[in-house]
Amino acid sequence: MAITPQAAQTASAKQLAQAGQASADPVPARTLAPVVITANPLRPDAGTAAVPVEVIEGRHLLMADQTSLGVALESLPGVHADTFGSGASRPVIRGQTLPRVQVLTDGAAVFDASGVSPDHAVMAEPMLSERIEVIRGPGALLYSGGAIGGVVNVIDGKVPTAVPANGVEGHVDVRGATGLNERAGAFSVTGGDGPIAVHVEGMKRRTGDYRVPDWQTDRLAGSDQDTSAGSVGLSWIYDRGYTGIAVTRTRSRYGIPGHSHGYDECHVHGDHLHCDDHHGHDHGDEDEEAPPRVDLKSQRIDLRGEYAQPFTGIERISWRAGFADYRHDELEHDEVAATYKNRGRDLRLEVAHAPIGGWEGVVAVQAGQSDFRTSGEERFMPSALTRTQGLALLEAYETGNWRFELGARYDRQRIRPDNTAPAYGASGASFSAAATWQVASQYALSVSLTRAQRMPSAQELYADGVHLASNTYERGDSSLGKETAHGIDIGLRKTDGDLTFNVNVFHNEVRDYIYARTLDRYEDFRLIQYTQRDARFTGLEAGIDYRVSNGLTMGVFGDLVHGRLRGDGNLPRMPGARVGWRGQANWGPVTADATFYRVFSQHRIGAGESETPGYNMLNLGLSYDTRLGQSDLTLYVRARNLLNVQAFNHASYLAQAAPLPGRSIMAGVRLDY
Repeated sequence: MAITPQAAQTASAKQLAQAGQASADPVPARTLAPVVITANPLRPDAGTAAVPVEVIEGRHLLMADQTSLGVALESLPGVHADTFGSGASRPVIRGQTLPRVQVLTDGAAVFDASGVSPDHAVMAEPMLSERIEVIRGPGALLYSGGAIGGVVNVIDGKVPTAVPANGVEGHVDVRGATGLNERAGAFSVTGGDGPIAVHVEGMKRRTGDYRVPDWQTDRLAGSDQDTSAGSVGLSWIYDRGYTGIAVTRTRSRYGIPGHSHGYDECHVHGDHLHCDDHHGHDHGDEDEEAPPRVDLKSQRIDLRGEYAQPFTGIERISWRAGFADYRHDELEHDEVAATYKNRGRDLRLEVAHAPIGGWEGVVAVQAGQSDFRTSGEERFMPSALTRTQGLALLEAYETGNWRFELGARYDRQRIRPDNTAPAYGASGASFSAAATWQVASQYALSVSLTRAQRMPSAQELYADGVHLASNTYERGDSSLGKETAHGIDIGLRKTDGDLTFNVNVFHNEVRDYIYARTLDRYEDFRLIQYTQRDARFTGLEAGIDYRVSNGLTMGVFGDLVHGRLRGDGNLPRMPGARVGWRGQANWGPVTADATFYRVFSQHRIGAGESETPGYNMLNLGLSYDTRLGQSDLTLYVRARNLLNVQAFNHASYLAQAAPLPGRSIMAGVRLDY
């Protein structure tokens, strides 16, 4: 079934509003197709999924800040970003980020260095994505027992799944913005004939250092980026599926802001730091050395395919294989101070069986390898080879107004460092159960329980050195054991009518939670030790929208999360509570939206942290849809931080050193054909 891009954007707005998400588009129609969640192998729609699900696509994705993955998602309740300038940001979900948040590209693992440090970019490009799915809580079990925060699945079109109905389709998007001097463009084209489909896409983004209001300097040094990416894909389409391949290359150069020089000569004796007085660095002093830079290159090959009903009893077989060769150099004065390489592969096979006694389900087998290599004077961890294997099962049963889901997963992990530290090997078992009750035709109540286990990463086990990007000296512990999390998630949603809402509360108890404990501090520089202690996380996510008329929708939203160590002590970098208002109005081809929210001060701080003040944020958007010949044309304008307030992000490692960008006005044009 072919859907025009303009119709897809309209459908997307309705689906987002029904799911209680950040879009507030009016909902005049009642018959549009539901949003199918591809990150769940059972492929439920967002309105009936038993676990919290949100989707960004269409106009909502077009109007998002797409400079990096984390900031593209931060408008969703419960989702924040650990911003690091404009070159890198990772999603923070329910107070967790990588490695407890799994980032996927159409179901396959993303291989980069983002799990090691927040200044390392995530190799998933929002400008080249068709939509982004966020699954929280037990739904993450299908991809990793350790993703207790959630799963971010970036859906792209680089491997065609069908031949376009008219033989060719695609889009062109060009934009520019003040404040950070952004200039960006992206294109995609898919064509085919007979059983063959070809897809080509590319993007280019360049920004300068962004403006910061009321800061020591007018702009934040090291907050620029220059990124380009492109893919070529080829697929063979058959009656009941497809098989395809895509090759992707990414190149990015960006600055590392908030960098402190001189701390690399600090020494550790026992649990104490010893630094000379002249080693400190004033972040706002223009006379200091220029910030370091990252020079990143990534090449990736993706193999994807699906075959429906290959034989009796099997509904679908799908497969994913990703092979990545990633490298980035960290440059000081144009000299390489550290190099990080990651050669990885991820293989995944899913088999969906026909209902057995009313139960439909999927079995997934997964195997991966990450050969992570480090070199240079400023490397803070050894090279390590990590191998993982996983087996997952998800079953669902529906009867009357009830839907039940049961899940189980077994993981095995082995890590071998290149130094004299002992190799690590362990396995973990995870389980989940969920139930959804359709209280009435428009209301659903869901409860999910999960028990998930995560094994420590190579960084947590073996780090031993100065990590200048986060202003820390990191020490791992090769005796760390696995984490075990027990969680409950309760949700209530109304998916149709003038009033729609989605409210979720959650509570996680994590035994032997691995965290970075601050042992000593010198100015902004900290000595941290990866250690284990029981922890708990409690939070709320909510979105309520009311359709005032066919052309006007208004709503409120908010989120909060508290993370504490058992006994006493807060966990670091917990985002501040957020509450806001949003509205959207339509006048024929014109759509306008406004979002205003308050991020409250964060005084629940961890050891070595400082309190972060609260701030108000106002964002506006305006778009105009028209036709250009046989194509759909959208003209759009977006204003971010219109009040031009100074804002500090407590979820960032650079909460005090790198404020968020000031006022920015972006204008763009998108052509869909």
